[in-house]
Amino acid sequence: MTHNVAILGASGYTGAELVRIIATHPGLRIAALSADRKAGRPMSAVFPNLRHLDLPTLCTIDEIDFSQIELVFCALPHGLSQALVRDLPMGVKVVDLGADFRLRDPKAYEKWYGAKHCAVELQETAVYGLTEFYRDQIRDARLVAGTGCNAATVQFALRPLIEAALIDLDDIICDLKNGISGAGRSLKENMLFAERSTDVMGYSLGSVHRHLSEFDQEFSALAGRPVEISFAPHLVPVNRGILASCHVKGDAKAIHAALEARYADEPFVVVLPLGQAPGMGQVTGSNFCHVGVVGDRRPGRALVVSTLDNLNKGSSGQAVQNANLMLGLPETQGLMLAPVFP
Repeated sequence: MTHNVAILGASGYTGAELVRIIATHPGLRIAALSADRKAGRPMSAVFPNLRHLDLPTLCTIDEIDFSQIELVFCALPHGLSQALVRDLPMGVKVVDLGADFRLRDPKAYEKWYGAKHCAVELQETAVYGLTEFYRDQIRDARLVAGTGCNAATVQFALRPLIEAALIDLDDIICDLKNGISGAGRSLKENMLFAERSTDVMGYSLGSVHRHLSEFDQEFSALAGRPVEISFAPHLVPVNRGILASCHVKGDAKAIHAALEARYADEPFVVVLPLGQAPGMGQVTGSNFCHVGVVGDRRPGRALVVSTLDNLNKGSSGQAVQNANLMLGLPETQGLMLAPVFP
């Protein structure tokens, strides 16, 4: 059985990545593609790499007949999904790739995103979309909120260690390296090739990065008490990828054993042998996350490194993984392509 899906915001990077993944997915059919400012144009005019696909013409959201759609992927800018999802027919399932439903507490959303939530009744029922940890809830959900890509990368490294009480919760430092596509497709002066191609730059440092809200929510819930990590993201001159280096206080062998045990049956999370750390290029274009553990020179400390493709496992691949569960399809369907290398 093939399920009709719509992609809202198809002219952005995550929208195009959804198209690329679903194009060879045997259980999903793209029935509608929206991109309001580019409505009326073929998808190939926006993304020539998709020229070989037979795709619907881009349209406005108002032109979509949602009675023919089983699941909607919202790849829209933050703040736009709330009213839209609220007004969709109740029988339509939703995977939102933005930030609108990630935070369970409406006050936390207002604090971090600077606006009141206009669909609080939905926000409180949305399931957080980190598939490997919310799988059972996602299967029965009508609305799944995709994680932030940075938030997912760090959580794959740290959640099992917090669950097992293996690290000092007051001594967690995470340094991230992000590919440029994480900043989106809209034109920004500081993202010009001449300014980024040979530079590394920290951004949203200190306590202002919005993905901190996800760490606060998820890690504190796991620990049963407030947990606040130190977090420093940097832009690096690569197109795709996130690499998180998490410095923790704990025994490296015990940490590695816990990660191996937790992810032993997970198809998309690979734990490297103790002492090996992954690189971004090992997961590019795929729905895989690689995790490695290296002992620090100081006894009792360790470095946990995780990496994933921000557009795939960090966003669109994760969205399809969740959609598979929501529609009763095999979780790995359409997602087992090997990473692209070099």
